[in-house]
Amino acid sequence: MLINFFKYQGTGNDFVIIDNRQLIFPKNDTKLVNHLCDRRFGIGGDGLILLENDEKTDFKMVYYNADGNESSMCGNGGRCIVAFAKYLGIIENETVFDAIDGLHNASITDETVSLQMKNVSKIEALKNYVFLDTGSPHHVQFENELDKLDVKEKGAAIRYGKYGMSGSNINFVEKESDSVFAVRTYERGVEDETYSCGTGVTAVAIAMNHLEESDKKDITLKTQGGVLNVSFEIEGGTYQNIFLKGPAKQVFKGQIEC
Repeated sequence: MLINFFKYQGTGNDFVIIDNRQLIFPKNDTKLVNHLCDRRFGIGGDGLILLENDEKTDFKMVYYNADGNESSMCGNGGRCIVAFAKYLGIIENETVFDAIDGLHNASITDETVSLQMKNVSKIEALKNYVFLDTGSPHHVQFENELDKLDVKEKGAAIRYGKYGMSGSNINFVEKESDSVFAVRTYERGVEDETYSCGTGVTAVAIAMNHLEESDKKDITLKTQGGVLNVSFEIEGGTYQNIFLKGPAKQVFKGQIEC
C-alpha cells in the first residue's frame, strides 16, 4: 500500500498527517501507525493524525500516539491539522472541527494558529503537584534547574508509579516571571520527553493561575521547541474561552510504501 503523507510540526511537536477523507487508511492497524511514527524505520513523529469528513463541522481530527493507539486530545496536533486543512483548501482563516473531546474553534493567520481548548472546571491541587484534564490528563509540578532535569527518567517514574498503565502526561515547570513559565513535558504514548505539548502548556497556564503563582490570564510558555501562548477567562470557578496559540508549519510531504 502506498500512503501519501504530510509532516507538520508545532513548536517541535511533530506529526504525520494523512488526508483520510476517502477512508482508505486502516485505522485499527496499530503496528502500521507505530511504524509510520518510527524515526528510524518510518517517517517519524510524536503522533499520527487523520483528517476526515464530518457532517456537522469542517472536518474531523483522529489522533494516534506514536505507540499506535488512538489517544486523547492533542493541542499542538489540533493546531497542525488546522494548518493542513487550510493547505487542502477545506477552510480559509476560521474553522470549527470535531475531535475526541468535542468541538474546537480555531483561526489561522499566516503560520500562527489559535485553537480553542475545552473548558476546565475540575482542578486537583494536591501536595507538591496539580492534576487536571485539558483534553488529556496532566500532572503539573515545579522543578528547580529545569534545564538539567532528566525528564524521561523522572517523568516515567511518575507516569507509571503514580498513575499506572492508563497514565498521565507529566509537566515540569520553572517560573521566570508572573506571566512567563518554562515547561518540559513527558508524554504518555510517546513515553519520552517531547519538544512541546499543547494540552500540557494549557494545563500549566491554568495550574499557575489556580495556585496564584500568576494573576495573569494571558501566559507565555517556553518549551524546548519554542514559545506558546495560553489565554483564558474565569467564570464561576470554570476556566473558559481557553486559547492555545503558536506556530504550525508543514515540514515536508511524500509517499511511503507499507
